[in-house]
Amino acid sequence: MASHTPKKRTRTQSSTQEEDYGHLESWFNGEAKQMQEYIHTFSRKNLIAPKFLSMAWLKEEQLEEIRVIINHHKLKKFLELSGYIYPNLVKVFYTNLTIDGENMNSHVKGVDIEITPKVWFAVTGLRYEGQRIERGALYDFNKTVFYKACMRYPGEDVKPFGVGKLAMTPRILKLLIVWMLTPRGSNHATLTEDDLMLLYYLINKVKVNWVPP
Repeated sequence: MASHTPKKRTRTQSSTQEEDYGHLESWFNGEAKQMQEYIHTFSRKNLIAPKFLSMAWLKEEQLEEIRVIINHHKLKKFLELSGYIYPNLVKVFYTNLTIDGENMNSHVKGVDIEITPKVWFAVTGLRYEGQRIERGALYDFNKTVFYKACMRYPGEDVKPFGVGKLAMTPRILKLLIVWMLTPRGSNHATLTEDDLMLLYYLINKVKVNWVPP
């Protein structure tokens, strides 16, 4: 009589998700509505992997102009932030996030979290003071003229507004903008109007309001 060999069970995507969702009770302190919001919305979003900058590397590469700009805007603390992150709990934070004026409020695993301007400054070194990054903030700002001034060879065609045509200092600042200061998940090689405006602020030492969007 042939012996019966049990089939090996394999882990499927759905079984893995069920294991993850088993933590939801503790993550959301039993709040059913927020748990459903997480499952159907935030659990499916991809987080942008955090980056950090080494100021020592800038010094080694003799990129003194970049260091001067970073120090002037007091960005060193924020750009050098590093440590462990917990992606699922970050998504829980955003699922529960509410905005009350300048304060951000959320709760994770039964713990209430309030990020005020004072807390934001203590953690990041950034202040809610200065010029906002928004269209119309500078009435005389011309993105084409400014981009041309940042190019290695100003005689080239201006459009598209790509990073490859920039001189060294604006190019590195542009990378800091799209990967760290106002990070996004794609289209890193093109400068948007907001990118150009923030680049203008940084280069011309305009005080920036770093209130989170």
